[in-house]
Amino acid sequence: MDREGFPSAQDWEQADPVVFCADWQGKNADPQRETQVRLLWTSATIYLQFRARYRELTVFPDASAGGRRDRLWDRDVAEVFFQPDPRHPLRYAEFEISPNAFWIDLDINLDPGAERLRDLRSGLARRVRIDEEQKLWTAELSIPMRSLTSQFDPAAAWRVNFFRVEGPRELRFYSSWQPTHTPEPNFHVPQAFGKLLFAPR
Repeated sequence: MDREGFPSAQDWEQADPVVFCADWQGKNADPQRETQVRLLWTSATIYLQFRARYRELTVFPDASAGGRRDRLWDRDVAEVFFQPDPRHPLRYAEFEISPNAFWIDLDINLDPGAERLRDLRSGLARRVRIDEEQKLWTAELSIPMRSLTSQFDPAAAWRVNFFRVEGPRELRFYSSWQPTHTPEPNFHVPQAFGKLLFAPR
């Protein structure tokens, strides 16, 4: 770990990245908007790094104290959805980070009759840097494991998906690791999530 409590650059380089640049339907690949995602973990914390190539940046100028911003998805963001409990396939956690380090974390529940969206209050930490010359922004998240599961089991398989949004107005670029294949942009398709394995099997 470095002085700020995040994995070091050497640690991140040892993590194999997930890479995507196609839209939510798996079409219209744009290498200039490529996203790389790396994940590291301990029993207490999940660490994520997004490396996001961009054409232009569009961010909100304001947020609440601590950087939380409602409707962050209406500007440029990188997102991860974690679904740790197979008994509740329509319930998952959503984390978003913007190029200017604003964030939001949400508890999503798509079960009929349930309250769809609540603040997760995860206690996450984050940091972001922008390389204007390379047109690359990099975000790192440190997420307490207790905000996702009451008892972490590294042998368990979670469901996960990673996303990006870029652009100030429609038509914006909506990209995803695992395509959701909906007619209109929609990331909230848990049956399309991929699998996350913490320990080799």
